[in-house]
Amino acid sequence: MDTRTVLPAQRAEFSLNARPEVVALRNSKIREVANAGIGVPDVLPFWFGEPDEVTPEFICRAGIESIARGETFYSHNFGIPELRGAISAYMSRLHGHIAEDRVAVTGSGMSALMHTMQALVGHGDRVVAVTPVWPNLVEGPRILGAQVTTVALQFEPEGWKLDLERLIEALTPDTKALLVNSPNNPTGWTMGRAEQQVLLEHCRRLGIWIVADDAYERIYFEGDGTTQVAPSFLDIAHPDDRLVNAYTFSKSWLMTGWRLGWLAAPPPLIEDIGKLIEYNFSCVPVFVQRAGAAAIAGGEGTIAHTVARYRKARDYLVAELSRLPGIEAAATPGAMYAFFKVEGMTDSLSYCTKLVKEARLGLAPGVAFGPEGEGFLRWCFAASEENLAEGIRRFKKFRG
Repeated sequence: MDTRTVLPAQRAEFSLNARPEVVALRNSKIREVANAGIGVPDVLPFWFGEPDEVTPEFICRAGIESIARGETFYSHNFGIPELRGAISAYMSRLHGHIAEDRVAVTGSGMSALMHTMQALVGHGDRVVAVTPVWPNLVEGPRILGAQVTTVALQFEPEGWKLDLERLIEALTPDTKALLVNSPNNPTGWTMGRAEQQVLLEHCRRLGIWIVADDAYERIYFEGDGTTQVAPSFLDIAHPDDRLVNAYTFSKSWLMTGWRLGWLAAPPPLIEDIGKLIEYNFSCVPVFVQRAGAAAIAGGEGTIAHTVARYRKARDYLVAELSRLPGIEAAATPGAMYAFFKVEGMTDSLSYCTKLVKEARLGLAPGVAFGPEGEGFLRWCFAASEENLAEGIRRFKKFRG
């Protein structure tokens, strides 16, 4: 065996970077803006998709009591039976029977999506995504070497629209998966039942997986007034359809920092995702899962309060923005954002960085959600009307 020492000149030839797919990932431009605001006094932060209310006390108490009982050990990869059963019952109430063997608890909604990507796509596979969209959704497949084709929503005076024919054309036989976030971050666009039916039937014929990011399904403003829930592929799918639905506790139950989510998928895929959970993070802490079970058991009031509050905030913010010259904004059917067009703006990242430094107002640049979002800004309206009003005042002053 040749054990000669490698010379420094030779060592310099070896890269210290990660894989090319990782190096090529785009940095979070939302985080760039937020970093520009660190240390700036009195910044109003509307850049992240996070509520300004803390997690309800009854949810926190469940987690605290779990720790006090000494529940600090490993749990099942798929989640504790109590939470898995609660999720099954909750989903069945909303979407028809969803058995426990179709549910896996994950360490956040992002983990649910990433495990799904790890299970379904690999190097060179083709994935189609509806955009603009939360960047993590399209960067996840790219980490694995997949090729992502995007189909952009179109902005119209009444809101964002999907060109269904264009999307169908993009879903060719060599497509491994379709990624859909509805209600959508950042636009608030929500896919209708008729569109879901067409897509489901098309993907069935071609064997394409549908990966539905349903993070905002309960933050929906056009429900029947009883149970607020957006249209879901689950409502029309068969149990053996190639469909994965990913969820988070973050938005509906005000639990962003708890990092808890779940996914629903056909049992054979769930079994393999269990392996990925093991090799990624093993299991979700029991006390976090106890908090999640408490949220489901007693959280409908929290959801109703949140939806009513956000609807009022949406209406106020969109009305105020629409009064400004050069601004185009439309009310959204779901999620927690106004994604509005600014006339003449061609570099939303620079615009937002300047907005933070000069007006102490933190918004997210549209380009953070893909090139299709350039020319737009995202304003999270999960905030008090008082703060929204002050934000509008600062925005008006900044624009002169």
